[in-house]
Amino acid sequence: MSSLRTLFPTVAHGVFGRTCVSTSRPLFSQLRTRNNFSKQFARTQSSAAAEAESEETEPETELQSLQDILAKLTPEDARRLSLMRNIGVSAHIDSGKTTFTERVLYYTGRIKAIHEVRGKDNVGAKMDSMDLEREKGITIQSAATYCDWDKVEDGVTKKYHFNLIDTPGHIDFTIEVERALRVLDGAVLVVCAVSGVQSQTITVDRQMRRYNVPRITFINKMDRMGANPWRAIDQINQKLKIAAAALQVPIGREENLEGVVDIINRKALYNDGARGEIVVEKPVPEELTDLVEQKRSVLIETLADVDDEIAEIYLNEEVPTPEQMVAAIRRSTIARKFTPVLMGSALANKSVQPVLDAVCDYLPNPSEVSNVALDLANNEAPVSLPPYSNLPFVGLAFKLEEGKFGQLTYVRVYQGMIKKGMNIVNTRTGKRTKLARLVRMHSNEMEDVTEVHSGEICATFGVDCSSGDTFTDGEVSYAMTSMFVPEPVISLSIAPKSRDNGNFSKAINRFQKEDPTFRVHFDPESKETVISGMGELHLEIYVERMRREYSVDCVTGMPQVAYREALLDEVAFDYTHKRQSGGAGQYAKIMGILSAADAENTFESEIVGGKIPEKYLAAVQKGFDEACEKGPLIGHKVLGARMLVNDGAIHVVDSSELSFRTAGYWGFREAFMRARPIVLEPIMDVAITAPIEFQGSIIGLMNKRNATITDTDVGSDEFTLHAECSLNQMFGFATILRANTQGKGEFTLEFKHYAQAPPQLQKDLIAEFQKKLKEKQN
Repeated sequence: MSSLRTLFPTVAHGVFGRTCVSTSRPLFSQLRTRNNFSKQFARTQSSAAAEAESEETEPETELQSLQDILAKLTPEDARRLSLMRNIGVSAHIDSGKTTFTERVLYYTGRIKAIHEVRGKDNVGAKMDSMDLEREKGITIQSAATYCDWDKVEDGVTKKYHFNLIDTPGHIDFTIEVERALRVLDGAVLVVCAVSGVQSQTITVDRQMRRYNVPRITFINKMDRMGANPWRAIDQINQKLKIAAAALQVPIGREENLEGVVDIINRKALYNDGARGEIVVEKPVPEELTDLVEQKRSVLIETLADVDDEIAEIYLNEEVPTPEQMVAAIRRSTIARKFTPVLMGSALANKSVQPVLDAVCDYLPNPSEVSNVALDLANNEAPVSLPPYSNLPFVGLAFKLEEGKFGQLTYVRVYQGMIKKGMNIVNTRTGKRTKLARLVRMHSNEMEDVTEVHSGEICATFGVDCSSGDTFTDGEVSYAMTSMFVPEPVISLSIAPKSRDNGNFSKAINRFQKEDPTFRVHFDPESKETVISGMGELHLEIYVERMRREYSVDCVTGMPQVAYREALLDEVAFDYTHKRQSGGAGQYAKIMGILSAADAENTFESEIVGGKIPEKYLAAVQKGFDEACEKGPLIGHKVLGARMLVNDGAIHVVDSSELSFRTAGYWGFREAFMRARPIVLEPIMDVAITAPIEFQGSIIGLMNKRNATITDTDVGSDEFTLHAECSLNQMFGFATILRANTQGKGEFTLEFKHYAQAPPQLQKDLIAEFQKKLKEKQN
């Protein structure tokens, strides 16, 4: 079964490119597509190392280098892009992403008052605009906004423009993080000072690597009891496998947190004012001088490992200047070799402003990131997309949302500019649309604009498209690669309580269009509508949204696990399909071998001498694919089957494509049942975090579920337990965990791999399937 461990696509597969994944294609096709395209469409950052690597691996492509692109920028574009940053805020659940974003908006003057995520004023954070988000205290949908930050550089104030996306932390809403990172140039990774690197932090890190997004790290919650930033930095180095070093040292800790010391410039930064809006610079406190020098040495040593210029200075036993250190941090951060670490407390309004300065100093602007598209008019040859305003428009629709004015389509402009009233063409459908309205988003508010230039993010109405479609102005025919879409792992049957007036169908269609991980299909056997998603919370949120937004109360059935079928033995088959009904009948004979394959279903032919024509072999493969969609054992998909056809026969009159398709279908089913078929169940990676006094009871709970405990991280006041457990055993666990931890425990599930189900469960599933078949026949 080891080969089946690589099936689920949320596990990183070294995907460097932005690979186009169709949500309707089979899982293995998606994996193959992603792996084939990854080398071709690498999104390289502006660093000598990254470019050298690109030249070594892709000599056949004639893509423009970043130096060429930068050299040809007009002065106006160069000035505009140098002051622009497209960033996202990502982290584990409850690390303080939305709280941090709220402070960013306040300090940049975008909002006039700060509201907490679960505040007593019943207003809620600006970026959590949905009622459900404010009630539950979690982010469900990523929200986009923009703001301006005034940064003083060498005595001159420069106004930087930020396009900012706040993303969810829960694994169930992982698609929101995927599509945000697909279009962003940099990110702020928020890490809790107490919990450090948690399970979802690792997932977010993997997503950032998938889209080659550089990041700066902000250690939040420094005012909490048990805060330890040095432990968190060690975990970033060890668990995330990226070089990290602090740029700051905290002044005080826990409830005594007063500010931070900037160790590059050796100055202390304090926050004054009612909301910490005033940053005051003071000398470094004497008691911290030694620690600051020690951490400065660690920073220089870490930079020497990742940057050649600092390495040369270090080997010459010289001390780099602050300017040299800033330049080296920028180079190594953009090259994704290093992440600078800042610290503070968003909730306590401490040290958020230095993070905004760090975004300006260390994260790339749109002209420092190379983006690639396919030229559909030239055999899909890769082409560079330089961010010039005078080139034909190319943009990517990365997120759809149903608004009060119709479908709202979020677009990242990569090349040229988009104007109100212009015609744009969807390169997938060829459909031309006139833009009646163009807006910039500020959470759920919008501001009308007449034009948006390259590197910007905007939204428009009245455009019929799907998430991941590319738009141009019609002068070029380019297609950009879409985001990666994981497969759903859990299903529920759903039906409206009362007679449907059309709202149920409207809701289902809208949610499917907005969220590629939310799937719906009608089961013809049970006559039920089945919804599938990434977890119980994911589906629960959509059922609740149907009730609130469409006034449709729904009844849901028991969660259904996405089981799979596989075979263990190799068997020969000899199947003849013969039917006579007067006139031309049906005849097809196929012979060959059915065996287990590595992960994906494969069909092969070794027919020689034209015994079976190619068109009939294609029909046999169709029958094989059809049979794999609904296996004969329990009616679930078949994984890892290889069908080899090496002989057969045709009839001059009676053979047809339908005959061979039928033979492929029934020949596979008959052979599969002789090849020792088994049922596979999804195994989940479980991470449970709770206060340390509940450790014993939680280990007991997991032992009852036959879980394999893989790791335990014990902190000062809480612990995190990592285990592998079947999804079937984890249903309803949220309620049990809350009851056993006085409501203080939380957990996340992420698909890991498929493994053979226990014998008794296999027997029960087969018996239930057989019972359904008999009922259907009767």
